[in-house]
Amino acid sequence: QVQLVESGGGLVQAGASLRLSCAASGRTFSSYAVGWFRQAPGQEREFVGGISRTGGTTFYADSAKDRFTISRDNAKSTVYLQMNSLKPEDTAVYYCAADRTVYPPRSQSEYDYWGQGTQVTVSS
Repeated sequence: QVQLVESGGGLVQAGASLRLSCAASGRTFSSYAVGWFRQAPGQEREFVGGISRTGGTTFYADSAKDRFTISRDNAKSTVYLQMNSLKPEDTAVYYCAADRTVYPPRSQSEYDYWGQGTQVTVSS
């Protein structure tokens, strides 16, 4: 079992930065790839990016490339989502999810565990 808890969300102005954290319980966190997803009001949840279980490989949606960076510290069982140059369209609830595999799937249906989400609101 893995429990995930996101934190770091908030209200910021356009152009600001935020760093979200996804803290995991369990001793086998390094066996899990982690994905970040977001869901805006009235929209489906979408893949933002993900990181392999070792942290050596990352993937990003086009909307996140060049602005977002995912990293992990397996010693702390934590994955981070650094978001820079935030835009109003980045406003959403952000979720992290874990899948016991090497690379993070883009499909949310493949993930085994999910956090409760953290709200990010970007004002113009």
